[in-house]
Amino acid sequence: MSESHATRTVSGEDEVVDLCSELIRIDTSNYGDHSGPGERAAAEYVAEKLAEVGLEPRIIESHKGRASTVARIEGEDPSRPALLIHGHTDVVPANAEDWTHHPFSGEIADGCVWGRGAVDMKDMDAMTLAVVRDRLRSGRKPPRDIVLAFLADEEAGGTYGARYLVDKHPDLFEGVTEAIGEVGGFSFTVNENLRLYLVETAQKGMHWMRLTVEGTAGHGSMTNNDNAITELCEAVGRLGRHTWPVRVTKTVRSFLDELSDALGTPLDPEDMDATLAKLGGIAKMVGATLRNSAAPTMLGAGYKVNVIPGQATAHVDGRFLPGYEQEFLADLDRLLGPRVKREDVHGDKALETSFDGALVDAMQSALKAEDPIARAVPYMLSGGTDAKSFDDLGIRCFGFAPLKLPPELDFAGMFHGVDERVPVDGLTFGVRVLDRFIDQC
Repeated sequence: MSESHATRTVSGEDEVVDLCSELIRIDTSNYGDHSGPGERAAAEYVAEKLAEVGLEPRIIESHKGRASTVARIEGEDPSRPALLIHGHTDVVPANAEDWTHHPFSGEIADGCVWGRGAVDMKDMDAMTLAVVRDRLRSGRKPPRDIVLAFLADEEAGGTYGARYLVDKHPDLFEGVTEAIGEVGGFSFTVNENLRLYLVETAQKGMHWMRLTVEGTAGHGSMTNNDNAITELCEAVGRLGRHTWPVRVTKTVRSFLDELSDALGTPLDPEDMDATLAKLGGIAKMVGATLRNSAAPTMLGAGYKVNVIPGQATAHVDGRFLPGYEQEFLADLDRLLGPRVKREDVHGDKALETSFDGALVDAMQSALKAEDPIARAVPYMLSGGTDAKSFDDLGIRCFGFAPLKLPPELDFAGMFHGVDERVPVDGLTFGVRVLDRFIDQC
């Protein structure tokens, strides 16, 4: 068989594992500043893979090394509104000493591809590349235009990725009305007759904030009733121990209704301990969507053991439910007290859309065709994605990166965790589902 003929007959399922592994091997660690390697190498890799099958991708660099790749595929009916498929190529840092397999090895072992980004979200990047390359090699146009965006900086809020493109290059998304991206479409096995696939239709908003207390500097041996560290630590302690009230949003209510029907038992939002106990590995992910939250994450003060500093700071990761931002901020200020100055480091809105329409029907149909016991249900993501930026262009966003997962795999724990990995079978399943989804979208 000639090399050219072999290339033509490679399928998306054949190459998705290698694509995922190769992407993981490109270190794109995002430290929240520009000290990391950036995403340029990954952007060039993606552009090369798209150019090989006839597309004309653009690499757009917002800051040295911080690059995104965008391409457009012409559909059978270009007059129809376009679909955006987006993913990010940056990852959170990883300490190799903590991992079974090196986090940037992309090693294939025990039926999985291992490494940082395996589920967040170079798996979806690879599945998208695999499906697009297969379709273009075989001359299968999508029903409508598709815009592909492989983005920088999502792990730090998207300032140098999605936000930059939306603000500076909105023309790239001309005609786009709907989008799919990360953290949705993964499975939760209820029993041998039912597997739920959680499609993200909402996500919490964010207030990443810096807290500052000014006090009186002095000698460590002296009595000091205006110690900035003491005041700040007391405030942070109140915040970190606070139990936020349960607030059941439209999406969470829909999810609980679907789950209640699936389990054949009522789920009481007022007794969430009992409800979460029935959710297995996704309990942590779903539990975080029931309340506002504020997690202290960093502390800073002082420069010498015998000097009381005049200032102390802390950083907090705050998240609020759709419709509850003002309540969150009021509760936050009450807990912190008047001495604590609060300022946003990065903030973004909450999102929520309904679980209906032709795109949702296409998701359900594609999942069902590959998994007869599949049932798509809506859920809320406790974190945030680049969908927040695309929403500003009026694009209706869903989280749909389909994966059929073994019931014992702690999928929620993989995000930003140690030994992140994605099953090989999950990747090939995702390719088949995405291919069917594109046919029907």
